[in-house]
Amino acid sequence: MSSQQRHLQLPLRLSLFISASILLATASANAGEYLNGIKWKAPEVVTPGKTDSAPPSDAIVLFDGTSLKDWKNGERWEVKDGVAYSGKGKIVSKEAFGDCQLHIEWTAPVPVKGSGQGRGNSGVFLMDRYEIQVLDSFNNPTYFDGQAGAIYKQTPPAVNAMRPPGEWNTYDIFWTAPRFDDDGKLLSPAYITAIHNGVLILNHFELKGDTPYHRPPAYQQHPPTGPISIQDHGNPVGFRNIWVREFKPAGGEQVRKPFIRDGKKETPIED
Repeated sequence: MSSQQRHLQLPLRLSLFISASILLATASANAGEYLNGIKWKAPEVVTPGKTDSAPPSDAIVLFDGTSLKDWKNGERWEVKDGVAYSGKGKIVSKEAFGDCQLHIEWTAPVPVKGSGQGRGNSGVFLMDRYEIQVLDSFNNPTYFDGQAGAIYKQTPPAVNAMRPPGEWNTYDIFWTAPRFDDDGKLLSPAYITAIHNGVLILNHFELKGDTPYHRPPAYQQHPPTGPISIQDHGNPVGFRNIWVREFKPAGGEQVRKPFIRDGKKETPIED
Protein backbone atom coordinates (compact mmCIF):
# COMPACT_ATOMS: atom_id res chain seq x y z
CA MET A 1 0.00 0.00 0.00
CA SER A 2 1.36 3.37 -1.03
CA SER A 3 1.71 6.28 1.37
CA GLN A 4 -1.00 8.10 -0.62
CA GLN A 5 -3.47 5.21 -0.09
CA ARG A 6 -2.72 5.13 3.65
CA HIS A 7 -3.26 8.87 3.78
CA LEU A 8 -6.68 8.48 2.12
CA GLN A 9 -7.75 5.73 4.59
CA LEU A 10 -7.17 7.83 7.70
CA PRO A 11 -10.20 10.13 7.23
CA LEU A 12 -12.33 7.07 6.42
CA ARG A 13 -11.33 5.33 9.68
CA LEU A 14 -11.98 8.49 11.68
CA SER A 15 -15.39 8.88 10.05
CA LEU A 16 -16.31 5.26 10.87
CA PHE A 17 -15.18 5.70 14.51
CA ILE A 18 -17.28 8.86 14.96
CA SER A 19 -20.32 7.19 13.39
CA ALA A 20 -20.00 4.17 15.69
CA SER A 21 -19.69 6.42 18.76
CA ILE A 22 -22.86 8.32 17.77
CA LEU A 23 -24.76 5.06 17.28
CA LEU A 24 -23.65 3.75 20.69
CA ALA A 25 -24.62 6.98 22.41
CA THR A 26 -28.02 7.01 20.69
CA ALA A 27 -28.65 3.37 21.61
CA SER A 28 -27.72 4.08 25.23
CA ALA A 29 -30.04 7.09 25.35
CA ASN A 30 -32.90 5.03 23.95
CA ALA A 31 -32.30 1.95 26.12
CA GLY A 32 -35.14 2.80 28.48
CA GLU A 33 -35.33 3.56 32.20
CA TYR A 34 -35.49 1.10 35.07
CA LEU A 35 -38.26 1.87 37.61
CA ASN A 36 -38.63 -0.14 40.81
CA GLY A 37 -42.40 0.22 41.16
CA ILE A 38 -42.16 1.73 44.66
CA LYS A 39 -44.12 4.87 45.54
CA TRP A 40 -41.84 6.63 48.02
CA LYS A 41 -42.89 9.02 50.75
CA ALA A 42 -41.08 12.33 50.82
CA PRO A 43 -38.19 12.17 53.35
CA GLU A 44 -38.75 14.30 56.42
CA VAL A 45 -36.69 17.49 56.54
CA VAL A 46 -34.26 17.58 59.48
CA THR A 47 -32.19 20.64 60.29
CA PRO A 48 -28.64 19.66 61.25
CA GLY A 49 -27.01 21.12 64.33
CA LYS A 50 -24.60 24.02 63.94
CA THR A 51 -21.79 21.50 64.46
CA ASP A 52 -21.66 17.75 63.90
CA SER A 53 -21.85 17.22 67.67
CA ALA A 54 -24.85 19.51 68.19
CA PRO A 55 -28.29 17.87 68.22
CA PRO A 56 -30.30 18.09 64.99
CA SER A 57 -33.86 19.35 65.00
CA ASP A 58 -35.45 15.91 65.54
CA ALA A 59 -33.15 14.84 68.39
CA ILE A 60 -34.32 14.05 71.91
CA VAL A 61 -31.83 15.77 74.22
CA LEU A 62 -31.19 13.64 77.31
CA PHE A 63 -28.53 15.86 78.87
CA ASP A 64 -27.78 19.46 77.87
CA GLY A 65 -25.45 20.27 80.73
CA THR A 66 -28.04 21.67 83.12
CA SER A 67 -29.62 18.72 84.93
CA LEU A 68 -30.32 14.99 84.82
CA LYS A 69 -34.09 15.45 85.13
CA ASP A 70 -34.65 13.08 82.21
CA TRP A 71 -32.89 10.22 84.02
CA LYS A 72 -33.95 7.95 86.83
CA ASN A 73 -31.48 8.21 89.73
CA GLY A 74 -30.05 11.36 88.14
CA GLU A 75 -30.23 13.20 91.46
CA ARG A 76 -27.42 10.95 92.76
CA TRP A 77 -24.95 12.13 90.14
CA GLU A 78 -23.16 15.46 90.42
CA VAL A 79 -23.69 18.01 87.63
CA LYS A 80 -21.00 20.70 87.56
CA ASP A 81 -20.00 23.15 84.83
CA GLY A 82 -22.13 21.35 82.25
CA VAL A 83 -20.72 17.90 83.04
CA ALA A 84 -22.45 14.98 84.78
CA TYR A 85 -20.14 12.80 86.88
CA SER A 86 -20.94 9.17 87.60
CA GLY A 87 -22.04 8.82 91.19
CA LYS A 88 -24.04 6.40 93.27
CA GLY A 89 -25.59 3.79 90.99
CA LYS A 90 -26.39 3.81 87.30
CA ILE A 91 -28.71 6.33 85.67
CA VAL A 92 -31.47 5.20 83.32
CA SER A 93 -33.24 7.36 80.75
CA LYS A 94 -36.95 7.90 81.37
CA GLU A 95 -37.61 7.52 77.65
CA ALA A 96 -37.23 4.24 75.80
CA PHE A 97 -35.79 3.73 72.33
CA GLY A 98 -35.58 1.04 69.66
CA ASP A 99 -33.60 1.66 66.48
CA CYS A 100 -31.73 4.89 67.09
CA GLN A 101 -28.71 7.13 66.70
CA LEU A 102 -27.01 8.02 69.99
CA HIS A 103 -24.46 10.76 70.55
CA ILE A 104 -22.60 10.89 73.87
CA GLU A 105 -19.38 12.57 75.00
CA TRP A 106 -17.29 11.41 77.95
CA THR A 107 -13.95 12.05 79.61
CA ALA A 108 -11.74 9.85 81.77
CA PRO A 109 -10.91 11.33 85.19
CA VAL A 110 -7.74 13.17 86.09
CA PRO A 111 -5.52 12.73 87.94
CA VAL A 112 -5.19 9.20 86.62
CA LYS A 113 -5.81 6.53 89.23
CA GLY A 114 -5.81 2.74 88.96
CA SER A 115 -5.08 0.49 86.02
CA GLY A 116 -6.84 -1.96 83.75
CA GLN A 117 -10.56 -2.18 84.47
CA GLY A 118 -10.06 0.02 87.54
CA ARG A 119 -9.23 3.14 85.54
CA GLY A 120 -11.99 5.41 84.20
CA ASN A 121 -14.52 2.57 83.97
CA SER A 122 -18.16 3.05 82.99
CA GLY A 123 -20.41 1.83 80.20
CA VAL A 124 -23.25 2.89 77.91
CA PHE A 125 -26.08 0.35 77.72
CA LEU A 126 -28.52 0.28 74.82
CA MET A 127 -31.94 -0.92 75.97
CA ASP A 128 -30.41 -1.20 79.46
CA ARG A 129 -28.72 -4.51 78.58
CA TYR A 130 -26.31 -4.23 75.64
CA GLU A 131 -23.07 -2.48 76.66
CA ILE A 132 -20.48 -0.55 74.74
CA GLN A 133 -17.60 -0.13 77.15
CA VAL A 134 -16.38 3.18 78.52
CA LEU A 135 -12.83 2.94 79.90
CA ASP A 136 -9.65 4.97 80.03
CA SER A 137 -7.83 2.93 77.38
CA PHE A 138 -5.07 5.47 76.77
CA ASN A 139 -1.83 3.57 77.48
CA ASN A 140 -3.80 1.29 79.81
CA PRO A 141 -3.64 -2.41 78.85
CA THR A 142 -6.58 -4.65 79.70
CA TYR A 143 -8.42 -7.55 78.03
CA PHE A 144 -9.26 -6.42 74.52
CA ASP A 145 -12.99 -7.14 74.60
CA GLY A 146 -13.21 -4.96 77.71
CA GLN A 147 -11.42 -1.84 76.49
CA ALA A 148 -13.05 1.42 75.38
CA GLY A 149 -15.36 0.86 72.41
CA ALA A 150 -15.70 -2.89 72.97
CA ILE A 151 -19.03 -4.64 73.01
CA TYR A 152 -18.36 -6.03 76.43
CA LYS A 153 -17.10 -9.64 76.36
CA GLN A 154 -18.07 -10.00 72.68
CA THR A 155 -15.64 -8.03 70.50
CA PRO A 156 -12.89 -5.43 70.82
CA PRO A 157 -13.13 -2.25 68.77
CA ALA A 158 -11.39 -2.45 65.41
CA VAL A 159 -8.90 0.18 66.61
CA ASN A 160 -8.11 2.09 69.80
CA ALA A 161 -9.11 5.74 69.11
CA MET A 162 -8.82 6.89 72.74
CA ARG A 163 -7.79 10.44 73.66
CA PRO A 164 -5.67 11.13 76.77
CA PRO A 165 -7.35 11.45 80.19
CA GLY A 166 -8.94 14.85 80.66
CA GLU A 167 -9.74 15.25 76.94
CA TRP A 168 -13.20 14.59 75.57
CA ASN A 169 -14.15 11.41 73.75
CA THR A 170 -17.19 11.09 71.51
CA TYR A 171 -19.27 8.03 70.70
CA ASP A 172 -21.67 8.18 67.75
CA ILE A 173 -23.66 4.97 67.89
CA PHE A 174 -26.08 3.58 65.31
CA TRP A 175 -28.26 0.90 66.87
CA THR A 176 -30.59 -1.70 65.40
CA ALA A 177 -32.70 -3.36 68.08
CA PRO A 178 -33.31 -7.11 68.09
CA ARG A 179 -36.70 -8.45 67.04
CA PHE A 180 -38.69 -11.24 68.70
CA ASP A 181 -41.89 -13.01 67.72
CA ASP A 182 -44.87 -13.31 70.05
CA ASP A 183 -43.49 -16.55 71.49
CA GLY A 184 -40.17 -14.95 72.40
CA LYS A 185 -38.18 -16.49 69.55
CA LEU A 186 -35.41 -14.28 68.19
CA LEU A 187 -36.28 -13.15 64.67
CA SER A 188 -33.25 -10.92 64.10
CA PRO A 189 -30.33 -10.00 66.36
CA ALA A 190 -29.16 -6.57 67.43
CA TYR A 191 -26.60 -4.72 65.31
CA ILE A 192 -24.35 -1.82 66.20
CA THR A 193 -22.16 0.57 64.27
CA ALA A 194 -20.02 2.91 66.36
CA ILE A 195 -17.68 5.81 65.68
CA HIS A 196 -15.17 6.82 68.37
CA ASN A 197 -13.72 10.31 67.96
CA GLY A 198 -14.52 10.25 64.25
CA VAL A 199 -13.01 6.77 63.74
CA LEU A 200 -15.15 3.78 62.76
CA ILE A 201 -14.58 1.11 65.42
CA LEU A 202 -17.63 -1.19 64.97
CA ASN A 203 -19.22 -1.79 61.59
CA HIS A 204 -22.67 -3.39 61.73
CA PHE A 205 -21.50 -5.83 64.40
CA GLU A 206 -24.02 -8.57 65.18
CA LEU A 207 -24.45 -8.97 68.94
CA LYS A 208 -24.60 -12.49 70.34
CA GLY A 209 -26.97 -11.37 73.10
CA ASP A 210 -26.68 -9.22 76.21
CA THR A 211 -23.31 -8.35 77.74
CA PRO A 212 -22.90 -9.83 81.24
CA TYR A 213 -19.61 -10.43 83.05
CA HIS A 214 -20.47 -13.76 84.67
CA ARG A 215 -22.06 -15.85 81.89
CA PRO A 216 -22.19 -16.18 78.10
CA PRO A 217 -24.31 -13.66 76.17
CA ALA A 218 -27.90 -14.62 75.50
CA TYR A 219 -31.07 -13.13 74.09
CA GLN A 220 -34.18 -12.98 76.21
CA GLN A 221 -37.39 -11.49 74.91
CA HIS A 222 -37.94 -7.87 75.87
CA PRO A 223 -40.07 -4.95 74.62
CA PRO A 224 -39.21 -3.40 71.23
CA THR A 225 -37.92 -0.29 72.98
CA GLY A 226 -35.82 0.16 76.10
CA PRO A 227 -34.01 2.88 78.03
CA ILE A 228 -30.43 3.98 77.71
CA SER A 229 -28.44 3.54 80.90
CA ILE A 230 -24.99 4.69 81.99
CA GLN A 231 -23.03 2.61 84.45
CA ASP A 232 -21.48 3.72 87.71
CA HIS A 233 -18.33 1.66 88.25
CA GLY A 234 -16.88 3.69 91.08
CA ASN A 235 -14.83 6.04 88.87
CA PRO A 236 -15.84 9.71 88.38
CA VAL A 237 -16.20 9.58 84.59
CA GLY A 238 -17.64 12.78 83.12
CA PHE A 239 -20.45 12.91 80.53
CA ARG A 240 -21.95 15.72 78.45
CA ASN A 241 -24.01 16.43 75.32
CA ILE A 242 -26.19 13.31 75.21
CA TRP A 243 -28.87 13.12 72.55
CA VAL A 244 -30.80 10.49 70.63
CA ARG A 245 -32.55 10.31 67.27
CA GLU A 246 -35.16 7.62 66.75
CA PHE A 247 -34.49 6.03 63.38
CA LYS A 248 -37.07 4.98 60.82
CA PRO A 249 -36.05 3.91 57.30
CA ALA A 250 -37.40 5.63 54.22
CA GLY A 251 -41.07 4.75 53.70
CA GLY A 252 -42.60 3.49 50.50
CA GLU A 253 -45.19 1.10 49.04
CA GLN A 254 -44.62 -1.44 46.28
CA VAL A 255 -47.47 -0.45 43.98
CA ARG A 256 -46.39 -2.55 40.99
CA LYS A 257 -43.63 -4.87 39.83
CA PRO A 258 -40.36 -3.31 38.64
CA PHE A 259 -40.35 -2.45 34.93
CA ILE A 260 -38.43 -0.85 32.08
CA ARG A 261 -39.96 2.23 30.50
CA ASP A 262 -38.92 2.95 26.91
CA GLY A 263 -40.97 5.85 25.67
CA LYS A 264 -44.59 4.76 25.96
CA LYS A 265 -43.63 1.09 26.17
CA GLU A 266 -43.43 -0.52 29.63
CA THR A 267 -41.90 -3.97 30.04
CA PRO A 268 -42.42 -5.70 33.44
CA ILE A 269 -39.41 -7.39 35.02
CA GLU A 270 -40.44 -10.88 36.02
CA ASP A 271 -39.06 -12.62 39.10
